Amino acid sequence: MNTSLLPSGRLLTCSAIALALTLSGCGKKKLEEAPKAPKVTASVACIAAGDDCKRFTLLHTNDHHGRFWHSENGGYGMAARKTILDQIRKEVIEQGGQVLLLSGGDINTGVPESDLQDAEPDFIGMNHLGYDAMAAGNHEFDNPSTVMDKQRSWSKFPWLSANIYRQVDGEWQRYFEPYKLFEVQGLKLAVVGLTTEQTAEIGNPEYVENLKFTSAQAEAKAVLAELREQHQPDLVFGLTHMGHYENGRHGSNAPGDVALARSLEPGQIQAIIGGHSQLPVCMEGDTGEYVKKYARDEPCKPDRQNGTWIMQAYEWGKYVGRADFEYYGGQLHLANYELVPVNTETKYGFMQHSSMLTPKDPETLELLRPYQRNGQVKLREEIGVAKADFIGDRKVVRYQATPLGIMIAHAQTQLSVPADFGIMNSGGIRTTIKKGPIRYRDVLEVLPFSNSVTVTEMNGVELKKYLSKVALMTQGSGGFAHFSGIKMTVDCKAKDVDISAIGDKPFKLENNYRFTLPSYNAAGGNKYPKLKEQARDTGFVDADMLYQFIKKHGTLDPIDYDTAKDVRYINSRNSDGCSS
Repeated sequence: MNTSLLPSGRLLTCSAIALALTLSGCGKKKLEEAPKAPKVTASVACIAAGDDCKRFTLLHTNDHHGRFWHSENGGYGMAARKTILDQIRKEVIEQGGQVLLLSGGDINTGVPESDLQDAEPDFIGMNHLGYDAMAAGNHEFDNPSTVMDKQRSWSKFPWLSANIYRQVDGEWQRYFEPYKLFEVQGLKLAVVGLTTEQTAEIGNPEYVENLKFTSAQAEAKAVLAELREQHQPDLVFGLTHMGHYENGRHGSNAPGDVALARSLEPGQIQAIIGGHSQLPVCMEGDTGEYVKKYARDEPCKPDRQNGTWIMQAYEWGKYVGRADFEYYGGQLHLANYELVPVNTETKYGFMQHSSMLTPKDPETLELLRPYQRNGQVKLREEIGVAKADFIGDRKVVRYQATPLGIMIAHAQTQLSVPADFGIMNSGGIRTTIKKGPIRYRDVLEVLPFSNSVTVTEMNGVELKKYLSKVALMTQGSGGFAHFSGIKMTVDCKAKDVDISAIGDKPFKLENNYRFTLPSYNAAGGNKYPKLKEQARDTGFVDADMLYQFIKKHGTLDPIDYDTAKDVRYINSRNSDGCSS
């Protein structure tokens, strides 16, 4: 059996919902067999401790981003998640344990069916799935406070964050509950919420300007002192939306979960359930580095820093994180940890056989289907008018910069804190916006991949080196770039760029510049240089940003975005780009 030894002495088996494929070390299953969940039994030490051993399970998801409904090929979705949650709860309860279900936040912003309904189906769905608490994420501030208050009224669970304040009668008071106390197996558990302080920078200024986001590390120490004085909990868990970064290297991001764990006394917080960086936090031994290209059929060892376990379950409900704890001898032990896949794509491709999919809970489908239908109706909404065709044909956009590609790049710079210029890969543009009324559905056909928009800051020297790779992507490739807000000459032979201006200001090597880029390319797609920690994922989806841009401007004319001549190509067979 393929196993990984945990510090508690338990062996970590393969995923609870095993693949119906031949997997390395996990034996063989016939294609027609439905996935089954192996039970997690008590450890030898727990059995020996008898009644002194308390068993409980924390289940967690994060960065839901509007994915209440399953994908077109049946992936993830709350209905399949409900089936898995029910299976685990039944198993744990039958063995005398107890379950808490937690969310690392960012329920908002992701798909139009959710966005257009203020994420009502998502919060109604979370109630139905039985969430016990969630951390307030930065994308909860994409909406006015009236929307947030409405969402909180829908929620039958608390939103937690100890480090967000607003003024009430001239005094700063916490916006959310700082923590929630739970009685679990006779133990008093405190769950403390924290949100990335960078929300003040990346949130919509209109909605966060009257709020204060304090240091999560300082706030955690204050809350822990308050808990000790007033409640004396047996165990403390962090529920955060701050991000996990390898060995604490957070780059331009605010300090995340690793920095938090290291800032406290060893083991002051037993575990941190996180979100924000949208990763499967599965570590390579004790290196503090991630397992390379984690696949759903592999074991997952969470990070451990300064005596604190740190966990995160990727994004969109693709996985449910499952942490089985045992408490005996006055100590907490992590007996088992795994990421349980929710109809998640395997490293061999998506599961094509229906029997390989976790069944969708009928009651959940019935609850959410009206919202999905209503969202589909809203996709017919007319959001603007095109005075002429915005050409998006593959044979055009991959060979020359077009007003459509330039407009998309420009729209993506219109963040809460605007970027200086934008880059859009031609492979992400899939069709034309035709002359006449523009509907929401048209936007999704142009940008169908749901890439999030990243923002990166570089000084002039770094930027010149980076663009000497990106701007030379050859015609015909999906990496051929469309630019907005920058003037430069690209020497295809010398493989160099001469930048003259960014955002109508002369370019200077010593200055810092911010630019936007689809997350696909920031991660190295189309052979772009990998930006790693430098690129901050804004969480805004490309199609949603284009939708907002078109709706704001109403009537659009391709002539207004015909700035292809701002980027000149020399020493090439074609003046529109570098030839292959």
